[in-house]
Amino acid sequence: MTYILAIDQGTTSTRAILFDADMRRAATAQQEFTQHFPEPGWVEHDADEIWATTLKVCRDVMMAQGIGPEQVAGIGITNQRETTVVWDKATGAPIHRAIVWQDRRTSAICERLRHAGCEDDFIAQTGLLLDPYFSGTKVKWILDTVPDARARAEAGDLLFGTIDSFLIWRLTEGRVHATDATNAARTLLFDIHEGVWSKEICELLDVPMNMLPEVCDCAADFGTTTLLGGQIPILGVAGDQQAATIGQACFKPGMMKSTYGTGCFALLNTGTQPVASQNRLLTTIAYQLDGQRTYALEGSIFIAGAAVQWLRDGLGIIENAAQSGELAAKADPAQNVILVPAFTGLGAPYWKPDCRGAMFGLTRNSGPAEFCKAALESIAFQTRDLWEAMQGDWGADADVILRVDGGMSASDWAMQGLADRLGAPVDRPVMQETTALGAAWLAGMRAGVYPDQAGFAETWALDARFAPKMPEGNREAAYRRWKTAVEAAMLV
Repeated sequence: MTYILAIDQGTTSTRAILFDADMRRAATAQQEFTQHFPEPGWVEHDADEIWATTLKVCRDVMMAQGIGPEQVAGIGITNQRETTVVWDKATGAPIHRAIVWQDRRTSAICERLRHAGCEDDFIAQTGLLLDPYFSGTKVKWILDTVPDARARAEAGDLLFGTIDSFLIWRLTEGRVHATDATNAARTLLFDIHEGVWSKEICELLDVPMNMLPEVCDCAADFGTTTLLGGQIPILGVAGDQQAATIGQACFKPGMMKSTYGTGCFALLNTGTQPVASQNRLLTTIAYQLDGQRTYALEGSIFIAGAAVQWLRDGLGIIENAAQSGELAAKADPAQNVILVPAFTGLGAPYWKPDCRGAMFGLTRNSGPAEFCKAALESIAFQTRDLWEAMQGDWGADADVILRVDGGMSASDWAMQGLADRLGAPVDRPVMQETTALGAAWLAGMRAGVYPDQAGFAETWALDARFAPKMPEGNREAAYRRWKTAVEAAMLV
């Protein structure tokens, strides 16, 4: 039996999933790692701990299935995007904790560049807005802050990478410094039109270009690892949201997916031509195969599943995520409690990094059930914000069905609520591990184990379609309350 090993390195945990020759999940291993919050708005990870969890889950999943490296045709990697690592070229040791995509410490850098009139240059070349979310200002902060870091970088002694690059470097024992086009497109340093690192942007951010990895197709030769008992090639890489887009087989223009994990990320395939957003969305690379870039419009929500984690860990009103839907279903329908979960700022289409969370409509009778309902509804309302913006950029008459995945998509209550608040159908696939599946397909297709795009698209299977049931008047009244709450939160 031939297998593909998918590494899914996420924001809160690292997973390894073995897929068999029929793209069925054979075994899974997962391990959480530490979240560091050194200051308000700052989020860090220990890159060495991420590496340790990656190596462990890969070994665990192979041991669980009882296979050796000769039975693994390739490795596919998908990763939390934008999270930034700078490490020593000679030793592989990070010079600072990884700065996570959620981190807002570089707001002042972004503001200075914006006031200097640079944002249009960034948008034109990278498709991204000036926001702390992206990697470029994080690299600048590390080089400006860590003693001697800038001099070492200019001397060629330091390397930069997103998590995929760091894992490739470690897996190949320092032989390969590479990334794929989707991760490169999230750094704020990459010209998505020319497909190269932007010299002009790197100069604006004071990032030496000798730190940057080679950019490859999503399905390519990323080197070979010998750390899992023998030689296994690394053949596929894509950032988590692009990997989910691939795993959902959104290969045709107009197809849209939304992944509900720590955050929520919606991507709309726009084909081989990039669409410049007029509604504060991002223009990005959906995937790159055989040198051909396919583009997408993306909306990024920073807090989705993290709102449920807050209910569990911050407030202690639930013991596990599944209880949120059960409690929400019991909420008093007469109450209109609204949560604006701007715990790390607001993402698209608002882009307010300094906005903070707020709760509106509380009464003396508001309790855990109403809090749970407000948290789950906030995810649906934020998705509606992205939906409206995408319709504005792509065309309001487009007949779009949303394909969903991620942990929260397993909740029927949450998905029905999403369909009700969008006023559009929501499709959940049988295979909900779409992020890992996308990475696995890239590697398996490259290895000759899995079918081509058309063949892969035919394997997509529907688990459930959620059609909207809420009356339009109720839906629009609820959305107006949400918009009012967001406006109020941005004033605080």
